[in-house]
Amino acid sequence: MKKNLTKLRVRYGETDQMGVVYYGNYAQYLEQGRTEWLRELGFSYKWMEANNIHLPVVNLNIDYKQPALYDDLITITTTLRKIPTIKIEFDYQIHNESGELLVNASTTLVFINSITKKITKAPEYLLNKLAE
Repeated sequence: MKKNLTKLRVRYGETDQMGVVYYGNYAQYLEQGRTEWLRELGFSYKWMEANNIHLPVVNLNIDYKQPALYDDLITITTTLRKIPTIKIEFDYQIHNESGELLVNASTTLVFINSITKKITKAPEYLLNKLAE
């Protein structure tokens, strides 16, 4: 399935006193990977929201292997698990510059019509782009 690589530098404010990334910050790294995955496809969250689609996370799983440290350059690999329906599922791996696996993770998001506030099917523009 469609894959994207996003590189980020760990900032000081994302770490604890030991220079280790605070565990809650990994969710933000995954979000960055996801938004860049969409952007590479030709869409942004902002554009989708302007077109009445919201994508709340309904499930998040993270398996921590090793910590990311202050000033590490990390790579977030974001992979679409399968063609979306009313939900879209991603798998992630985060590696450091040495190629060591730091995190395995997955998220599930649902498509919400921002006008009706109800679950909706994946938009046709997204499905068409994935079919290319």
